[in-house]
Amino acid sequence: MKQADLIAGIDIGGTKTHILVKDSGRVIADKVVASTDWRIWDREKDAAALAALIKQTAGGKLFATVIGAHGCDTDLHCKQLESDLAPQLEGYIKVVNDSELLVPAAGFQSGIGVVSGTGSIAVARNADDEMLVAGGWGWILGDEGSAAALVREAARAVRGAIDLGQTNDPLIAELMAKLRIGDPTKIGRLLNDTRSAAIWGGYADAVFAAARQGSPLANRVIREGAEALAALIGVLIGRGADARHVVIGGGVVVEQPMLFDAFVDAMSNLSPASEVTLLRAPPVTGALAMAERFRNGILGMEKFNGK
Repeated sequence: MKQADLIAGIDIGGTKTHILVKDSGRVIADKVVASTDWRIWDREKDAAALAALIKQTAGGKLFATVIGAHGCDTDLHCKQLESDLAPQLEGYIKVVNDSELLVPAAGFQSGIGVVSGTGSIAVARNADDEMLVAGGWGWILGDEGSAAALVREAARAVRGAIDLGQTNDPLIAELMAKLRIGDPTKIGRLLNDTRSAAIWGGYADAVFAAARQGSPLANRVIREGAEALAALIGVLIGRGADARHVVIGGGVVVEQPMLFDAFVDAMSNLSPASEVTLLRAPPVTGALAMAERFRNGILGMEKFNGK
């Protein structure tokens, strides 16, 4: 097996870690494990466990490895993980935020990646290859347009409607049914008791079910969530991001066409020249695409330099 032929792409999410290994243009390993199987949020131990997992999956000497890591929200975080892995993992290593995998996974060289899943975040690079991040503050402070935030805003909309004596909107009944309660005044207490973005996000179907019934409240929540996601793009454009390609992915936007359509509408007002793409492919394919470009670039330079 030639060293130059073996590359790996890894997507480290909050719940799962996906590893792809490619040799001579063919994927030879495709492995998914729970991130909690190896990650305990201890830098030294996590780096050792991740390196061991990658080497075990690859089964040979790697030329290039690209990792998209949840929690690497600054260039410093990414460089730290690269440094931690370097003594334990052979070959070239590149670490980026996991949201950065969306653009290459869609086949583009540059652009803005947006995640709308349990949480939300937008990430890009400027001309100096500096990471630009907007959002990603968690469901308590933000994460607008995410599943958890849509439920949060739906609950607020229901609260406001009930205060005004408006109790006939379908969103009220759908949210109560999803929460399995018979009294709408208990919505706030139940959500407060759970305090989990994953659990809250699991209730998001109620918002879209109500919207399909013509709920003004639900449709407003979806529209405003999509506009907030587009606003993240606006922030990054203002900081020098290349917005020719905007790639959005994540569980809620992939599964709910109403949110994607609303996002496209919001983007048409914010940045009409942007091409918006919905990513259905696994983001890890973006890491593998980056590793392949990285390998080809290095080999090309070596050939150019006569090595």
